[in-house]
Amino acid sequence: MAPISKESRVKKARQFLSRGAVFREDSDDELGYEDHPWEWIYEDEDHASPAQGTPSRKRKAAPASDNKRIVGARMGSFVCKQGDTVLLKAEGNQAWVGLICELFDDEESGEKMAKFMWFLSEKEIRNKSTKRTDFLPNELYISPAYDNNELTTINGTAKILSYDEFQRLYPGGQVKKTSKDLGKVFVCRRGCNARTTSYTPEFKWEEVYSGIDDLEKLMELVESQTKATRKRGRPRKQAEEDFVVPDSDDDGVPKTPRKRRKMGDATTPTSKKTPGTRKFLTPTHKRIVIKKALEFTPLGTRVLSPSAISSPFQIARNQLHVSSVPAALPCREEEFSTVYSHLEAAITDGSGSCIYISGTPGTGKTATVREVVAQLQASVQAEELDDFIFMEINGMKVTDPHQSYSLLWEALRGDRVSPSHALELLEREFSTPSPRRVPCVVLMDELDQLVTKNQSVMYNFFNWPGLRHSRLIVLAVANTMDLPERTLSNKISSRLGLTRITFPGYTHDQLMSIIQSRLEGVPGNVVHPDAVQFAARKVAAVSGDARRALDICRRAVEIAETEAIARETEDEQDQPPTPSRSGRNKGQTSGPSANGTGEPGSILQKRVGPSGRKGVVTIATIKQAINEATSSPLQHALRTLPLASKVFLAALLARIRRTGIGEAVLGDVVDEMKRLGLMSQLRPVHDYLLTTNQRDTDGLNHTSGSGRVAQDSTPLKSRDGLAKQTDIKAARPNGVASAAAELAQAGIIGMEARHGERVGRIRLGVTEEEVRLALGDDVEVKGLGFST
Repeated sequence: MAPISKESRVKKARQFLSRGAVFREDSDDELGYEDHPWEWIYEDEDHASPAQGTPSRKRKAAPASDNKRIVGARMGSFVCKQGDTVLLKAEGNQAWVGLICELFDDEESGEKMAKFMWFLSEKEIRNKSTKRTDFLPNELYISPAYDNNELTTINGTAKILSYDEFQRLYPGGQVKKTSKDLGKVFVCRRGCNARTTSYTPEFKWEEVYSGIDDLEKLMELVESQTKATRKRGRPRKQAEEDFVVPDSDDDGVPKTPRKRRKMGDATTPTSKKTPGTRKFLTPTHKRIVIKKALEFTPLGTRVLSPSAISSPFQIARNQLHVSSVPAALPCREEEFSTVYSHLEAAITDGSGSCIYISGTPGTGKTATVREVVAQLQASVQAEELDDFIFMEINGMKVTDPHQSYSLLWEALRGDRVSPSHALELLEREFSTPSPRRVPCVVLMDELDQLVTKNQSVMYNFFNWPGLRHSRLIVLAVANTMDLPERTLSNKISSRLGLTRITFPGYTHDQLMSIIQSRLEGVPGNVVHPDAVQFAARKVAAVSGDARRALDICRRAVEIAETEAIARETEDEQDQPPTPSRSGRNKGQTSGPSANGTGEPGSILQKRVGPSGRKGVVTIATIKQAINEATSSPLQHALRTLPLASKVFLAALLARIRRTGIGEAVLGDVVDEMKRLGLMSQLRPVHDYLLTTNQRDTDGLNHTSGSGRVAQDSTPLKSRDGLAKQTDIKAARPNGVASAAAELAQAGIIGMEARHGERVGRIRLGVTEEEVRLALGDDVEVKGLGFST
């Protein structure tokens, strides 16, 4: 058996793109197979047949002028005019049916174009709940959908008849297979808008349309008797005001209105086709396989006690978690309104668009976009907005940026194919005219993780929205405002357009509003208002990251909960046993207690605690949580180093800054260490590191015969244990050998083993930022360069 060529396999695989179009046996029976150029036909031009005169290839077209109107086009012997019904090319033996409304020249591309009014088949109507079921096999619906396409997409003429006229011409109800009109004759009884699934009353085609003179009447009939778009006629200002909360005297903090969440359970409107039930062709094999849906093993469910769920600390921790979705998004009303208006306009107009959203981490970019999409989906469910598809591509969740092609194709059609095959299908999908295409909104989060070496993924996703037939809306979210100009090439950054939205960092007032909104409804007031303000000011001064502020407050609640449980346990252990009837007064002190409650004062003081309140997040608790969040084991180890080791690190950093090289010679570091000590005003450095000892007047740490440094860091003390004060300075600081060995063993520095002590090279084993962050506020080495 002869192998099937690659071209035939590709053609069969591309038939996915043509669902909903009409079937054609031969697509070139009228135009022929020769590639003739298209020529305009003007209203005063002689319409002689090309076969009777000069061939079309050599005949010169009449020059265009302002007084001549284009009424038709010619390609070889094929002629089509304004008002004719024609077939447009689709994939395989498929074709779209359209009515020519206008002929013109495209100034941008220089191509000859035509404006088509689409005919729809029943396969192109997505809403099955309101879709009519009395359609005929060859019935089409005239729709108010228009598209501009090149004349090169035309591949034949079509005939539109009424039902009675079709039965008269074809009594059997079918066109004979030997007829030249096979696949070109259709019945039209109604008009339909696929977006809203609204139909016109039944009419007779010959009565509503008989030629070019009835074109405007037909367009007005379809547009007036069908709901053209769900948002048309609604003022834009009113739509925006529905999602903006006016200023109130009761609450000075702006909030996203809660009424928008009443349809929060709306799901993303996707294709009704169920993946896994339809067969499709793989890109490299002939056989047909069935892709099954992914199956996941269910995990065990942990059962919590009602007391743990109803605890105020548990409720506060759940609401302060970053994954908790609040009922409202405070302090982002302006950004919400901007994103909402852009998305709503693009979906309503059915046009492609690119929106670049930037801001530092934790400023609510992704949360705001998801909230906007949720409200748009709620509008779709309420029959207030046209249908659309939404999908999200997170750069941190894909192993390869090219997998974005497969994810997008699966969202559009429900088929899982390879990235290379998906790219080919998406190219033809977005460049092919289709009246059935539904707008698709793609959220590309963590955009910097999707940048490849040749930047092909970014180029394709930003180039597709600019195509005429794509109806693709891309929301690119990144953490840096200048990512397109800094990382992407000019041809990619220019395709992003001018629609850029910046999310600034939260101020301390906004962070307070966010934290307080999360704590609404928590019983017991477990978080003090001053603690909330302190946490908000600390985070706002650094980054304005709302997630960091929530994490700090959540950790503070955990610390307060642990303290409360510990105090309750201590109270239970310190309580006196219940007296029995025989010894009711045993163990009690005679006379009233000092506090007047009949209970020992020490027990009451331990129950309440020194602060007077137990289990409450205070400023001290926030400070403890911040220290835990900002410190690491490495920083803790650096802070607990001896004085000699800290001065050694200061000298090494100074030497690296001075030379600009990441490594230094040990002898140079020792000399730098002594200069820093002499210039500093730190008394411990002068008393313990720079003074000499009577037993070792030269101040050197001798080396053994094997070349290893002898560790001698004995402090300079007299026999009575007090520090000895002397003006004799050592040749080099004391304890250098032990400090270098300790730092090398801990991995903080890397030291080269040499026979000569001073010629060995050393380098930092940790980052300079870690050292400065750990020792920048250390009073022992203040002024030695860690804070710069």
